[in-house]
Amino acid sequence: MTTTKKHDDRIAKLTFASVYPHYVAKVEKKGRTVEELHEVITWLTGFNNEDLQQLILEKATFETFFSKATLNPNAHLITGSICGYRIEDITTPLTKQARYLDKLVDELAKGRKMEKILR
Repeated sequence: MTTTKKHDDRIAKLTFASVYPHYVAKVEKKGRTVEELHEVITWLTGFNNEDLQQLILEKATFETFFSKATLNPNAHLITGSICGYRIEDITTPLTKQARYLDKLVDELAKGRKMEKILR
C-alpha cells in the first residue's frame, strides 16, 4: 500500500507538539514511562530532552522535526504495519520517518523489551 500526496502533505504539516501528548498518553496508559518514550525518540532522531522541548515550543512540523534529526543508521530495520501501511512499502522519506516513530511508540506501548525496540 502506497501513500497519497494528500496523506504525505498532512504528515508533513502535523506538528510534533500536537502528537507528542498522544505518544505520552499511549505509553503511560500501558505502564511505560516518559523517560522510556524519550529514549526511543532519542534513539531514532538523536534529539535529547532539551531538543525535544525546544521543538515542542517552536511547534515544529514533522517536516522540520525530521529535517533537524540525525536518523539512526538502523532505522531501516523498523518494519511491519502501522496505521494500515507497511513501513517498508512507504516511498516518501518523511512519511516513512514519521511511521518509524509511530511504530517505535506502538512497540513501547505494547510492552516490547527496550533492547528489541532499539534494534
